[in-house]
Amino acid sequence: IAVLQIVKESQQQHGLRHGDFQRYRGYCSRRLRRLRKTLNFKMGNRHKFTGKKVTEEILSDNRYLLLILMDAERAWSYAMQLKQEANTEPRKRFHLLSRLRKAVKHAEELERLCESNRVDAKTKLEAQAYMAYLTGMLRFEHQEWKAAMEAFNKCKTIYEKLANAFTEEQAVLYNQRVEEISPNIRYCAYNIGDQSAMNELMQMRLRSGGTEGLLAEKLEALITQTRAKQAATMSEVEWRGRTVPVKIDKVRIFLLGLADNEAAIAQAENEETKERLFESLLSECRDAIQAVREDLKPDQKQREHSLENDSGKVSNIQYLHSYLTYIKLSTAIKRNESMAKSLQKALLQQQRSEEDGKRTPRPQDLIRLYDIILQNLVELRQLPGLEEDKNFQKEIGLKTLVYKAYRCFFIAQSYVLVKKWSEALVLYERVLKYAREVQSGAGAHTNSLKELPDVQDLITQVNAEKYSLQAAAILDANDSHEPESPSQVKDGKPLSERFETFCLDPSLVSKQVSLVHFPPGFQPIPCKPLFFDLALNHVAFPPLEDKVEQKAKSGLTGYIKGIFGFKS
Repeated sequence: IAVLQIVKESQQQHGLRHGDFQRYRGYCSRRLRRLRKTLNFKMGNRHKFTGKKVTEEILSDNRYLLLILMDAERAWSYAMQLKQEANTEPRKRFHLLSRLRKAVKHAEELERLCESNRVDAKTKLEAQAYMAYLTGMLRFEHQEWKAAMEAFNKCKTIYEKLANAFTEEQAVLYNQRVEEISPNIRYCAYNIGDQSAMNELMQMRLRSGGTEGLLAEKLEALITQTRAKQAATMSEVEWRGRTVPVKIDKVRIFLLGLADNEAAIAQAENEETKERLFESLLSECRDAIQAVREDLKPDQKQREHSLENDSGKVSNIQYLHSYLTYIKLSTAIKRNESMAKSLQKALLQQQRSEEDGKRTPRPQDLIRLYDIILQNLVELRQLPGLEEDKNFQKEIGLKTLVYKAYRCFFIAQSYVLVKKWSEALVLYERVLKYAREVQSGAGAHTNSLKELPDVQDLITQVNAEKYSLQAAAILDANDSHEPESPSQVKDGKPLSERFETFCLDPSLVSKQVSLVHFPPGFQPIPCKPLFFDLALNHVAFPPLEDKVEQKAKSGLTGYIKGIFGFKS
């Protein structure tokens, strides 16, 4: 059987692509049950357990070896699941070691069975390598570095020989496993006493943008520990002509690793690795800034009056905070600029070859990136302690002009796409204005502008775009003045209103033909006359006082008579 191929395919198809060890463990259990049922190799019945062992005498089918292999894989996947959970529940580490020992026991049994004459040489070698791999992982968790390195070296040697013995397609899996265990070997060598292994581990981590698997947490802790030892000798840092003492350990560790991280970003092989390294650097920088901020809290009153009376400078801790903030904002600008460059390449490829079914980048995406960069530059101008630094303010002003020019350029590109020629032409002129200001103001700040995009290339590109824009505008104006053919006229009028105009209207033979307006529109009609009796206001009626009967005066007597019913 091809042990490594079976293991890798099963892991990739059942959860390990996403790090779901519980799902893979469930798959191993189900496959074991199916194998036992197929081979009629059941462990008793529903009421009673009867243990059975695979022996050389019954090795008539390679599926008996799969039984042992799936047992080992199930125990290993459970151990890896417990390793994830042990970060929050340390007691599970004991169970983790128990399951790893169980996996090694099954691997040893697999190796013993493969010594039979019925098994071919390739399977024997793969079983030995598999057993050495699991043994190395167990010794690694026990921190038995020498035994672990011996086991990993044995595993690596076997897989290298297998890779050389077969074709390139078959050797891919073996080479991948060799790459997986190489960092573990170097880590063990470092713990044994090989100091050169640390540099190799750092290079492995930086090239890949971070490690994964068994070694990730241990390597990060080792790097932090090594930097902490170096940080003990670091007491101050110099920035823009001022020396500031560094007393916070976390800040020392960050500043020591800054150069290595920047070098790794510069040497990154692809954009994905570079993005991971940028995110890692920004995360470390934020942690360092938070540590400085916590030291600033006790000195709240001093922070409000940060200028010193004698020198007029901000306090050392505040200046250190400004330095770390400068590193964070500068790194964010570099990351966004890197993303902008990759988007520009994608835009050029899009213009050369259109791809369907895939979201293509647009100039609006680049505009958003340059907006963020300009916001970061505004924050850089406002850093405490640098308000009076004229050179710094001049550099930031020139960088702002460069990025404003590029933002205007891509805004103009977005207007070109919607055929707003006048707006695009005005924006191109604004780009040239910004670019000329940068060229005239560079002078002594040429070194600080080396890392920025070249404005001369931008000027050349804008001049070319202006000519193509003017030509496109002229062509568009000519197209808009061409009379439409009668067959293309569609004014929406019903047939009853366009008898005198010839028009090929396919809707006339459809079910929704427009012959007349229905229901018809409202038409004005005369209103019903209104009668107003105006003469009544001018009529004088005759007096009627003589005809109205005078009422008798009534008093207390009349009231009494009314009660008793007497009437006058």
